[in-house]
Amino acid sequence: MDTLTPYVVEEKVLDEIVRKYKGSPGVLLSTLEAVQEANPLKFLPQKTLLQVAKKLNVPATQVYSVATFYSFFNLKPQGRHTIVVCRGTACHTKGSRELLNSVGQILGFRYEFDETEPSYTTPDNEFTIRTVACFGQCAQAPVVAVDGVIHSYVNAPKLLKILKKVKSSSYAKDQSK
Repeated sequence: MDTLTPYVVEEKVLDEIVRKYKGSPGVLLSTLEAVQEANPLKFLPQKTLLQVAKKLNVPATQVYSVATFYSFFNLKPQGRHTIVVCRGTACHTKGSRELLNSVGQILGFRYEFDETEPSYTTPDNEFTIRTVACFGQCAQAPVVAVDGVIHSYVNAPKLLKILKKVKSSSYAKDQSK
């Protein structure tokens, strides 16, 4: 049995998405975005890229090129929660690298930031850690986004507190107030 099968978007869902965007400008981008969103692990497996190419009648190389060009597309499974650490100059000088290196310790797994790897997902698919060049909030460095919510002046104790809330599932409720 193919181990990726549970993570591939169902054929009928894929057909609905293709039908929705077919003939509209940016059909490939819109389709890939919707397909990724439909995947519980928010990524585009190779099988899905090939299915999209076939259904849109475009070369698989074109689909792959688009999926790898835009940073919002993921070719690896993503975690339920996303931690994005700014690596801009201001954040770097205020300790963002140390924050990245402490994320693994805070979450209870071995992780050390590697400049060559743009993201890391925990083995349990609970968290994806990634970096961004700059959030544009340099005066509030270091800056970290957790599930799309920006946090300023983050240090290891503050990050620990944020991630404890995320783990306890009270985070989403607190952010909606």
